[in-house]
Amino acid sequence: MDFDLTDEQEMLRDTVRELLARNYDPETRLKVTDTELGWSREVWQQLAELGVLGLTFSEDDGGVGAGPVETMVVLEEVGRRLAPEPILDAVLVPGALITLAGSTEQRQRVLPEVASGSKLLAFAHAEPGVRWPSTELSTTAVPQGDSYALTGIKNPVTHGDCADELVVSAQLPGGGTGLFLVAADAQGVSRKAYRTVDGQRGAQIEFDQAAAELLGGDGDAAEAIRAAQGQAQASLCAESIGAMEEALRLTTDYLKQRKQFGVTLSKFQALTHRAADMYVSLELARSMSLYATAAAADGAIDDQVASRARLQVGRSARHIGQEAIQLHGGIGVTAEYPVSHYVARLTAIERTLGGGLEHLRVLSARVGEHELPEL
Repeated sequence: MDFDLTDEQEMLRDTVRELLARNYDPETRLKVTDTELGWSREVWQQLAELGVLGLTFSEDDGGVGAGPVETMVVLEEVGRRLAPEPILDAVLVPGALITLAGSTEQRQRVLPEVASGSKLLAFAHAEPGVRWPSTELSTTAVPQGDSYALTGIKNPVTHGDCADELVVSAQLPGGGTGLFLVAADAQGVSRKAYRTVDGQRGAQIEFDQAAAELLGGDGDAAEAIRAAQGQAQASLCAESIGAMEEALRLTTDYLKQRKQFGVTLSKFQALTHRAADMYVSLELARSMSLYATAAAADGAIDDQVASRARLQVGRSARHIGQEAIQLHGGIGVTAEYPVSHYVARLTAIERTLGGGLEHLRVLSARVGEHELPEL
C-alpha cells in the first residue's frame, strides 16, 4: 500500500487546515463552544462550500464520491484544531446509514440537503443502560397506516440537540432492527440538551408515538448499523491522531520555553525521554489508524480490525494526554490553557463506541478463531 497522499488529497488537507486555522485559535474556539449552539454555522457553510460535508456521498446523491482516505485527512485536521463542528455526528454516520439502508428516493431527497449544509442529521441509537457493542433495543416501532410510530428513549445522542432530522433505530414488529427517519420537531419528540465533558453537545431524546418513515424496505438494518459504526471507528481514530499530534506539539514547545533553575525544561534529560515516549505512542497510534483506514478503503468492515485500532489509539491517547498534563505542570489542567481541552476531547473519543475494556473483550472473545503458529 502507498502511504503517501495524492496531490488532490494533500490539497484537501491543506485547504481544510487553513480554513480551520483561520477560524479557530484557542480563544476563538472557547468563545464559540460557550455559545448555545456550541459550534459555528459560518464555518459549517464554508465546509459545505468546500465539499467536505458531501465528501462521502455519491455524485448522484449530491456529494463528491470520495473515500475513507479523504475522510481520514479531514478528521485529522478537525482533531488538530479541536473544531467543534459535528462532521462525524451530523453527516458521516447518519449519512452512511441513509446511503446503506435508504431507498434511492430517500437518498436523493435527504443527502443533497446535508451536503449543502442546510440540513443536520443525528443518529439516535444508544439507549440508557446499554453499552457498546450490545445491539439490544427497547425502542419500538408500530405500524401506523403508511408509516410507523416510535416509542422509546435514546441517550446519548451526540449533537442531537441541533439536528433537523433524526435517523432512529428501533425494534421492528416482526423482529430485527429497523432504521427510521423522524423529524426532530415532530409531535411526540422531546429533546433535553446537555453539554459533554469535551465541551460539545448531546441530547436525551424521547419518542412518544412519534411519526417515522422506514428507511428502505422491511429488512433487518443491523448490518448497515454495524458497517456505519465500523466507518465511524476509523474516523474517531483519525480525529484522535490530529489531537494527539497537537497535544505533543504544545508539550514540546512548552518544554523549550519554560525555565526552571535558570534553564529550559528541555535541558532535563528525564523530561525529554518522556516526550520521546509520547512520540512513540503517537506513531503506534498512527500506524493503527492507517490500518483501519486501509481496511475501510478495501471495503472490509471487520470488527476485529476496528477494535485493534481503537484499543491502541485509545491507549496512546491516554498516555499522551496524561503526560501532556504532567509535563505542563499545574497550568495543564486549567481551562484557559489549550492542552486541557485536547485531553478532554481524547478522553471523550476513547469512550465513544466502546472504551478500551469493551474493545479488548471483542478481541479476546475471538482469540480461538486464530491458528497457532507451528514451530
